Amino acid sequence: MRSTRPHPEPHAAAGWLALLLVLLLAGCAGPGSRPGPDYRKDGPPTTAVDIDAIPDAVPRAEALCQPCLRPYEVEGVAFRPLASAAGYQARGIASWYGREFDGRPTANGERYDMLAMTAAHPTLPIPSYARVTHLANGRSVVVRINDRGPFRRGRLIDLSYVAAAKLGLVGHGSGPVEVRAVLPGGSSAPAVITASASPGAQPLPTDAVYLQVGAFGEAVAAQRLANRLRGEALAPVSVQPANSDNRWLHRVRVGPLPQALVEQTVARLGALGLSALRLPAP
Repeated sequence: MRSTRPHPEPHAAAGWLALLLVLLLAGCAGPGSRPGPDYRKDGPPTTAVDIDAIPDAVPRAEALCQPCLRPYEVEGVAFRPLASAAGYQARGIASWYGREFDGRPTANGERYDMLAMTAAHPTLPIPSYARVTHLANGRSVVVRINDRGPFRRGRLIDLSYVAAAKLGLVGHGSGPVEVRAVLPGGSSAPAVITASASPGAQPLPTDAVYLQVGAFGEAVAAQRLANRLRGEALAPVSVQPANSDNRWLHRVRVGPLPQALVEQTVARLGALGLSALRLPAP
């Protein structure tokens, strides 16, 4: 029943750029034109879809949407889009959006197609490509970023309906994922799922530890710190979501690291004015 399924992300699919487009077109809208999206009415397609017949997005070189690179602000939160997707990797919560937004303009002026392998991201360049891996079941897809969002607290990426269906998170409405940028001509293997998430996990070094550098309620703030650490050539850096008492925290961690690298990494973090909490790797 529709009423029992968690609602998808209250998505700002018509992001600021699309909003501008809508405003520009408003003068052409006459009686009977489509009203604005209402996420409460959102949901999957009303007809059956063979999702297996829809292939992943294939990364290709495309000109970036230059207006989409400008910093912007939504409800008091500032976003600074990345000029390049190279090296981007983050973990967080994915949600999805469907028929209520189907056919509406995305942030770069394209038409949102809930049956295309696309996604919205607050800071990745538009267009760009990313591999999204569901950390609970290991399923993985490649999507094309062509929209801005999600802007709801604690969310990392908003997937099209079909991308979410392939990952198996439509019924739940959201789920933990890893997002890795894929460049044209490059490759990106699915995320290695840890033992706590998959029985097929690869074992970590017995002396491995994580250095937790921060924990944020806002996924965007966690990504900002993670990007800063990557910019300092610290690796591996991940943003790991955790739910405690119905509150999501996004923990920024360096590692897992063998003991031999821990002290020098702590020293490098200290030079950046950052302290770290040492945690055993699972």
